[in-house]
Amino acid sequence: MQEKLNLSENAIKVLEKRYLKRDKNGECVETPATMFRRVADSIAKAELEYGKSESDAKKLADEFYEMITNRYFMPNSPTLMNAGRELGQLSACFVLPVEDSLEGIFEAIKNTALIHKSGGGTGFSFSRLRAKNSVVKSTMGVSSGPVSFMEVFNAATEAVKQGGTRRGANMGILRVDHPDILEFIDCKNDTSRLNNFNISVALTDKFMDAVKNNTNYDLINPHTNEVVGQLNAKEVFGKIVDNAWRTGEPGIIFIDKMNADNPTPLLGQIESTNPCGEVPLLPFEACNLGSINLGLMVEDGKINWNKLKEVTRLSIKFLDDVITVNNYPLPKIAEMVQNNRKIGLGVMGWADMLMKLEIPYNSEEGTKLAAQVMEFIDYHSKVEAIELAKLRGSFHNFKGSIYDNQKFLQTKYAGKSAGMITDEMWAELDSEIEKYGIRNATTTCIAPTGTISMIASASGGIEPLFGLVFMRNVMDGTEMLEVNPIFKAYAEKHGFYTDAIMRQISEDGTIAHVEGIDEKSKNIFATAHDVSPYWHVKMQAAFQLHTDNAVSKTVNFVESATRKDIEDTYVLAYENNLKGITVYRNNCRQFQPMNLTKKKEEPKVEEQAKTEESSVEEYNPTGEIKTVTCPECGNKIQMAEGCFICPNCGYSGCA
Repeated sequence: MQEKLNLSENAIKVLEKRYLKRDKNGECVETPATMFRRVADSIAKAELEYGKSESDAKKLADEFYEMITNRYFMPNSPTLMNAGRELGQLSACFVLPVEDSLEGIFEAIKNTALIHKSGGGTGFSFSRLRAKNSVVKSTMGVSSGPVSFMEVFNAATEAVKQGGTRRGANMGILRVDHPDILEFIDCKNDTSRLNNFNISVALTDKFMDAVKNNTNYDLINPHTNEVVGQLNAKEVFGKIVDNAWRTGEPGIIFIDKMNADNPTPLLGQIESTNPCGEVPLLPFEACNLGSINLGLMVEDGKINWNKLKEVTRLSIKFLDDVITVNNYPLPKIAEMVQNNRKIGLGVMGWADMLMKLEIPYNSEEGTKLAAQVMEFIDYHSKVEAIELAKLRGSFHNFKGSIYDNQKFLQTKYAGKSAGMITDEMWAELDSEIEKYGIRNATTTCIAPTGTISMIASASGGIEPLFGLVFMRNVMDGTEMLEVNPIFKAYAEKHGFYTDAIMRQISEDGTIAHVEGIDEKSKNIFATAHDVSPYWHVKMQAAFQLHTDNAVSKTVNFVESATRKDIEDTYVLAYENNLKGITVYRNNCRQFQPMNLTKKKEEPKVEEQAKTEESSVEEYNPTGEIKTVTCPECGNKIQMAEGCFICPNCGYSGCA
């Protein structure tokens, strides 16, 4: 008898399309229940490596299975797809070095192909490459520069797609003090280029100071470390802002802030991130991600803190076990991951939690709760990582790490309590770490959770809802209202649920301008474009305070937003100690044939273009214009094959 799971119709569709095992004829040979059982059993087998019995592993597998099938937690997509299967590659995020030599560049391209073949996404810094037209002494020729070599990486990704395998997304980063920075900032203005890349500029503290003071800053030859020129910082910053206003790219990362939290500085500097920007990694590192469904941590109008603690601790054990059983695509990656054991536990369903608690997203109460929830998760993730260290040992590169300091946690969080965890509690953990070490160099990270939030029927990551009501086309050609269930229950309780009002809301997804609905309700159910950029940044900052890695978040702007609005948001992000930020102005990107067929139409899951951490759209060999559906907001986009940014919500993906 097939086990009945509490999964939505959309969840079942996305599982059937993307995750369930198939036979040679392409027919599904497992159900969602057997897939979740496959994952739980496979990950729990790690216990056997640490002296546990088969019965111990079976008991833990049952706990993992219950946690996932109850939708309290979901691991990243490669784990769901590949655990217990021949490929066995479970990581979503990788960073590879790009050395300043032809041999190093093409070694990186080869390794990229292997990672993409295994279902992972890759990040690169091209900052080590010498500038365009620099002399290459071995041949007396000249270098073609970082942007030219990015084209080669882009073509290699196309070639992997041509092989019919799943394709991976890329992140390309260049430091703002690289001599070719102006070419890099403009490299995606021609939208037919580099369509397998997201790009970000790595901004330094020195650069941001120069922007503030309207002074010049130095350009550095990466090959010689010599100053080779200067640019006006405010003009370069303005160019970044202008392009982001026009197209949504480049994004920005604050590279010095990332390195300030680098847990293993003796191993080197962080240069790049994964494709969505939330995981800063050293070269050859990978990170395994998973997310807690916060909406399901609310019971009877209150947060069940004990449940959240239990799910957090079990999730950390799950992610550490993933590292143990993972089949890495390269030996160097296996070595780095096993020595640092970075994991990233994050959240989804944040908007759901706020709505259930009747707390506005764009409010001091909302950001305060965000800090409390993430502080609680961060603390208990460290408690579990210390318990695992007692049983299994600390991560191998603990010596010389930021944790190799008797007062690291209490110093980091001194005076920053959000009301859940005291300075004394952090001090107690420091004492435990001094005795036993800690199992994982990082424990927390907030990812976008594109498809795993669909499987869990949760709002994505820490984003507000993009819309409350959609019109859904059904098979006979009729339309049916699809109303967010939390909003529907609230509207019925407060007496304003009618078919006419819901149809009115479906036109643009928001109740902000709907007559007959009180202001309190409008505040509680503010959607992405109802939330000002200020509150988007403040919410991201509240989560970043207690997140080891970074926080994935899109700051949504209305179409009429100005360049000054984006500039002010970037400065606010820097001042609030964010590690990076993504902005998107509604309808800003018009490239390739790309149209919205119906505003905020319900996602057609079988056409979905990208998972949350690594794009996994199968190759479409025809090269024809096709329709993809944004997994965040449901907009239909007609486009040629390649990466896209949704013109409504800013979600970046590949098709």
